[in-house]
Amino acid sequence: MSMLTFPLLAAALAVPADTGRPGYSPADVHFMQGMIGHHAQALEMTALVPARTARQDLRLLAERIRVSQESEIKTMEQWLLARGEPVPCLEPGHQHGGMEHMLMMPGMASPEQMAALEASTGPAFERLFLESMIRHHRGALTMVADLFATPGAGQEPQVFSFASDVDADQRAEIARMEALLGALPGP
Repeated sequence: MSMLTFPLLAAALAVPADTGRPGYSPADVHFMQGMIGHHAQALEMTALVPARTARQDLRLLAERIRVSQESEIKTMEQWLLARGEPVPCLEPGHQHGGMEHMLMMPGMASPEQMAALEASTGPAFERLFLESMIRHHRGALTMVADLFATPGAGQEPQVFSFASDVDADQRAEIARMEALLGALPGP
């Protein structure tokens, strides 16, 4: 989901935390911080696409994912900053929010899986990219489900709306990727 196409959502997420609405929870903060790192890995994966496949449908999918995830990262960073919460630094080795912590999130590709993706091209890359990104998106769905299963979490309207939209967007992209994967020639 691109904030460019959903300006009302972007405006809703920019509302200050002290407007009399239900407050946010530590789980909401953890979700936003974790989802920033999760989205960052999706951006690493989509950055590989242009040099490794000539398939226009896959290039368009990767571009759509890139645009939506970059926009959502900015939105999550703004949400955290507006509440005085730490924004994770995604640089390797950084104490708060480094990739070591991010690898433990659902759907994240291991360094070995990322290396295999980086080393592949053509049809092998296409299959591996789609399989990896489907797994990655399913991990985001798990993160949303975990948020909503946590007592008191996801109650702030901005968090509820954002997490619900992430869920819907990831499901739609999984369906697109599964269709592309099904249309690929056998391994």
